[in-house]
Amino acid sequence: MELMQRIEEALREAIRSRRESGRNAVRLLLTALKVREKEVKRPLEEPEIRQLISSQIKQRRDSAEQYLRGGRKDLAALEEEEIEVLSVFLPEQLTPEALDGLIETAIAESGAQTVKEMGKVMKLLMPKVAGRAEGKLVNDLTRRKLSS
Repeated sequence: MELMQRIEEALREAIRSRRESGRNAVRLLLTALKVREKEVKRPLEEPEIRQLISSQIKQRRDSAEQYLRGGRKDLAALEEEEIEVLSVFLPEQLTPEALDGLIETAIAESGAQTVKEMGKVMKLLMPKVAGRAEGKLVNDLTRRKLSS
């Protein structure tokens, strides 16, 4: 089943089961997808949809962190629930070992030796990890490997 259809089906299921956090998360995602489609004036492709889902998850992680700092564990828990709902639409996340292996391969393929050449590595690496690892984590690990 196509990703967009899975998202729409998840909304119908969340409405039927009266799961408020699931319903809200999927509705907000569909709204963001429709806005993005209007911006690019064409239907979104699956990698674009996955990227948008990843950014929605990142926003919720940031919000949960802010709520926890503010002492609002109840609101942080709601954000975490929404993260779980949205994570279903992404491919399985890479294990640290698999990510490490991909970084090593990309460094070898690009011939990069220093942090200044990190752009070459990231250009090869990001299409392979898109939606399966957070960009900031990939960036940090790559920077560490090139620094040592």
